[in-house]
Amino acid sequence: MTKKEKEPTDIIFEKMHRFDGQVALVAGGCGGIGSAISHGLCHLGATVIVADQREEDAQNFVDSLKELGYQAYAIGFDITDPESVKMMVEKSVQFAGKIDILVNCVGMHIEKPAEDYDIKDWDLVNSVNLRGAFLLSQAVARKQIDQKNGGKHIHISSVRSVLGIHRGYISYVTTKGGMNMMVKQLATEWAKYHINVNAIAPTFIRTELVKHYLEDETFYNALVNRIPLGRVGEPVDVAGAALFLASSAANFITGHILMVDGGVTATQ
Repeated sequence: MTKKEKEPTDIIFEKMHRFDGQVALVAGGCGGIGSAISHGLCHLGATVIVADQREEDAQNFVDSLKELGYQAYAIGFDITDPESVKMMVEKSVQFAGKIDILVNCVGMHIEKPAEDYDIKDWDLVNSVNLRGAFLLSQAVARKQIDQKNGGKHIHISSVRSVLGIHRGYISYVTTKGGMNMMVKQLATEWAKYHINVNAIAPTFIRTELVKHYLEDETFYNALVNRIPLGRVGEPVDVAGAALFLASSAANFITGHILMVDGGVTATQ
């Protein structure tokens, strides 16, 4: 073997973090976290479908990706509507031919004390955070089972899926905790189809959604004092974890909840 020839393992390592020829569907793909993940997947060779309730925002973001030379599509959908989820997945396959990777960044929260929590709010948060997550995975898995080439599913959970909090987070923590168990169950059931299902559980991530919290100096100082690494997370921190779980480097990882939390859960 000459110096220019490569060992088979060298080739594996070179391709391990590339997504050339793969199609990724990123639900909530133009949000603070979703846009970082979508950009990263595009940069590493994937065709990315940005699906979001805010269709105009999704299209504007996709236009910006195309200006950089990336391949991307935008689709609007409503995660609370099973038919809308199904049609979005169908349209994704029509656009790109297949779906190799699903990343679910859709989530919401309504804060109220548990004793005052309205059942309508409870049902809405559940329909987005938990039921919607299942509908997405189910619709994509059906396509991947037919494709017979496996796939990767990644859901964005939260450190609050395993930790309570002294605030009115009853619907949020319950649905995110349920998401963790959903991930483990789907990973178990779909392993025979070579579909890996995992979740990422971040702590506070610096996005527009939580900007008002982080601008409160008292809140911010109390927050970072609880985080061993001494800072809040950035979207790229979550994106890095998502790119790893979506890659062939994580082919033997499934049913796992990856804490991206600066060490918060290590201390509690």
